[in-house]
Amino acid sequence: MTASREEWLARAKEVAAKLAVDAAERDRANKTPYQEVQLLKDAGLVTLLGPAEHGGGGQDWATAYRVTREIARADGSIGQLLGYHYLWAWAARLVATDAQIAEVEELYTKNNFFFGGAVNPRDSDLTITEDGDELVYNGHKSFSTGSKVSDLTVLEGVLAGSEEHIFAIVPSDQDGIVFHDDWDNIGQRLTESGSVTISDVRVPWAAAAGYVDRKFQPLTYNTLNVPTIQLVFTNFYLGIAQGALETALAYTKDHTRAWPYGGDNKVSATEEWYILDAYGDLQAKLWAAEALVDKAGAAISRVLHAPREELTPEARGEVAVLVAAAKQRIVDTGLEIGTRIFELTGARASASKHGLDRFWRNLRTHSLHDPIAYKRREVGSYALLGELPTPTWYT
Repeated sequence: MTASREEWLARAKEVAAKLAVDAAERDRANKTPYQEVQLLKDAGLVTLLGPAEHGGGGQDWATAYRVTREIARADGSIGQLLGYHYLWAWAARLVATDAQIAEVEELYTKNNFFFGGAVNPRDSDLTITEDGDELVYNGHKSFSTGSKVSDLTVLEGVLAGSEEHIFAIVPSDQDGIVFHDDWDNIGQRLTESGSVTISDVRVPWAAAAGYVDRKFQPLTYNTLNVPTIQLVFTNFYLGIAQGALETALAYTKDHTRAWPYGGDNKVSATEEWYILDAYGDLQAKLWAAEALVDKAGAAISRVLHAPREELTPEARGEVAVLVAAAKQRIVDTGLEIGTRIFELTGARASASKHGLDRFWRNLRTHSLHDPIAYKRREVGSYALLGELPTPTWYT
């Protein structure tokens, strides 16, 4: 019997509880998260979106977003890895033919495979050359989230002598893919997001996603990759913010002391008016952000699971604006929470052993992925001028 959405969320919370136990220690150790990804696999979360007939969860994107959020609540890095995996596992549905979709989904679902991706639009594209019935990928990417913990890697490049972008899914463990272990940033430290070199990686022309007789078959649906991944970002940002507030609340209850020099002395920090005021403000803002994120999740889930040929540019644009609004709201709210919790927990809470800083570091690091000001502009252009964002690699 297929598990319900509530059962999947309960399973995600169980995994998150295990990750939360030593999240701060693992963040400091900065080791490749093989065990963490295996935990996701063992819980069945990796194949949540996979077809039920192949042993997958058969769930929708609204559920996948919530699961990503729950994992990020405990560990932002692992939440990012899982969310990116869901996007790359859906990559075939975004651009491939029906036959290719069926093949990829059976492959990853039956084998419980985990996805990574070497698709960074800010770098030069990988170069693709033809060799008979094969395509040959070469080049370098600055970021390849998932790298060593992935079983499959999504590649994207441009066919030499053309403007044709071609996606392909290849095994990660091969001589032609070299991960450089150079991800050493202040946040999201366990995402394995370092650089990668691709050398003579071969793919059959028949596996070029969305190509029939070497011609691409375009759909508006193809352009959903950006709002889909942007909402992945938004959900693990929300999870990080929820984890920060939850951790701070627990610390305040157990450790924070009342201030004895204010003229209105309290016995417990939980009676301090300024602490109650600030937590009330942060919780209200977080609930508001969560409502907007869930609204965006429901909207994009509907179009992601509808027939691909039915999606119009207008429907796509309206979803993209909603995602942009949700993203900007949780970035602002999450960064505020990550900073202000120190005012409410006290000086002792800044000790490294508590790891309260990791929430701000994680959100601050990944929210630099693309300028949030452009998301505000997208929403402003829609509100003021009725303009929908033109699909690009970032909108």
